[in-house]
Amino acid sequence: MNTIRVVGIDIAKSVFQVCVWMTDGSVAWNKKVSRQKLLDTVRQFPPSTLIAMEACSTSHFWGRTLQSMGYQVRLIPAQHVKAFVRHQKNDANDALAICETACRPELHFVSVKSTEQQDIKALRSARQLMVEQRTALANQLRSLLAEYGIIIPVGIQRLQQQLPDLIEDASNSITFTLRRLLSALREDMLALNDRITGLDSEITALSAQQTSYCHLLTIPGVGPLIAAAFISEVNVAEFSSGRDLSAWCGLVPRQHSSGGKQKLSSLTKNGNRSLRTLIIHGARAVMRCVQKRDDSLGRWLKGIESRRGFLKATVALANKLTRIIWRVLTDSVDFNMNKAFAMN
Repeated sequence: MNTIRVVGIDIAKSVFQVCVWMTDGSVAWNKKVSRQKLLDTVRQFPPSTLIAMEACSTSHFWGRTLQSMGYQVRLIPAQHVKAFVRHQKNDANDALAICETACRPELHFVSVKSTEQQDIKALRSARQLMVEQRTALANQLRSLLAEYGIIIPVGIQRLQQQLPDLIEDASNSITFTLRRLLSALREDMLALNDRITGLDSEITALSAQQTSYCHLLTIPGVGPLIAAAFISEVNVAEFSSGRDLSAWCGLVPRQHSSGGKQKLSSLTKNGNRSLRTLIIHGARAVMRCVQKRDDSLGRWLKGIESRRGFLKATVALANKLTRIIWRVLTDSVDFNMNKAFAMN
């Protein structure tokens, strides 16, 4: 019996492309559907039908909506769909490629985020935007002062500390016009500081409602921002091991092996870039005090650092911390130093 194997939907703002792929490999139809008629079109399919979409803007909203209607939903990373686009790129070919990709074995799909996860992600995204705006503002302040022969030491904290004195010092070469401009820009920076601090508190309060949040905070190098990031980005049930999660974060060596010869090189840097960045920052925080540690973690790190150097030891720790995070999330337990860094 020829039935529907998968329905591929190419998401857009107003017009969606819907492709129905049958079990015999034929395409029943592939047509455009307006946003207003999309749900009416989907209701024509039998319950539990597999519906596939690219993991892109608004995909999590549509995923939750379709799941609530009783359908199976698969969100596919866009880079995997691209490989199956035939001939010219258009909506019809994209929708067909989504159908084919959804049936590929051993492909890691994106889990549909809950509204709680998206709330945390929204706060994190807004915070990151404000941090970037503050960095751009600090760079502009430095460049303006440099034009008048005033060089500020590296670090945003030093800039914020020295700026009021520079504005008030009448003996320097700063003109009246620039003093007013610097004062206005400083007020903007202080406002951004307040907003970033407020978002930090909101992220912490919202993340603390998740039971796994407190467990993550017991891991060395994992602070509120890293814990919130993993809660909002990771569905631990999708990963069979800690190495799978580490590979998804791009923290495993790139492999180029052939003919039975194993060749490993630098990091793949695949997967989630924001998680990789945060966990490496967390590892750096631990490495700053590694010489003072006399526990099993400190001895493990000192051994790697003596053999491979500081930078590679930092990345190795980031890889290890990601695997520990997987175990803590899977078992819903606190970090255990003796199990994580058992010395043979």
